[in-house]
Amino acid sequence: MTLLDVEGLSVGYGAAPVLRDVSLSIAPGEIVTVVGPNGSGKTSLLRALIGAVKPTSGRIRRKPGLRIGYVPQKLHIDPTLPISVERFLRLPGGIPHSACAPALERAGVPGLSRQQMSSLSGGQFQRVLLAHALINRPELLLLDEATQGLDQPGSAAFYRRIEEVRRETGCAVVMISHELHVVMSASDRVICLNGHVCCEGTPEIVSSAPEYRALFGTGTGGALALYRHEHDHQHDASCGHDHDHAHGDKATEAAE
Repeated sequence: MTLLDVEGLSVGYGAAPVLRDVSLSIAPGEIVTVVGPNGSGKTSLLRALIGAVKPTSGRIRRKPGLRIGYVPQKLHIDPTLPISVERFLRLPGGIPHSACAPALERAGVPGLSRQQMSSLSGGQFQRVLLAHALINRPELLLLDEATQGLDQPGSAAFYRRIEEVRRETGCAVVMISHELHVVMSASDRVICLNGHVCCEGTPEIVSSAPEYRALFGTGTGGALALYRHEHDHQHDASCGHDHDHAHGDKATEAAE
């Protein structure tokens, strides 16, 4: 059973269409990365999935009772606002005190409960946002460029933590990332978006698709072609293009 099915989704703001005829499914436990150029509709897609944006057409079917956690691209908190990490985690209310410590532990930042949000480093702040998304033990975790503003080691550490969360909890993950090396190291499946789904499949297969190369080129700065993942052998892509069976570098060093 899938967690979420999207059929023929279109989203627009006023007269300007942003997404058109997008269809996709998310299965339990998989990590799916959405890539695409600026303005391709990536954030609008995630906002539609959580119900923050109403589609102009199409439908989204969620598993009954589906628990979703969401980590936004950015969140501004007034630095003069006296709010502790624990108080933030318990927003908007109804979250028990006992849930805070396990969520922080799962996000990789235990012991921060009493710290002020304004005193956190960039990396700590993003981990607290992750803890907030995890506090209700979601079945589906959505991340909208959650490492924006972090340096490369910080980003790599954050995404390793996401993989650990998936392994520990079994939740599915859908993440938007502009860091294409993350796609190589962390994804079971890639969806290439540019107002519509250009192509979809394992990282290796997507990287060989003409639609992907037209958007990102073929240089090593964004290449996914040599990555091999255990799920690649399923060949469950929908790009409709053959891929070369490269058995060379795994290219995971880029994410370390």
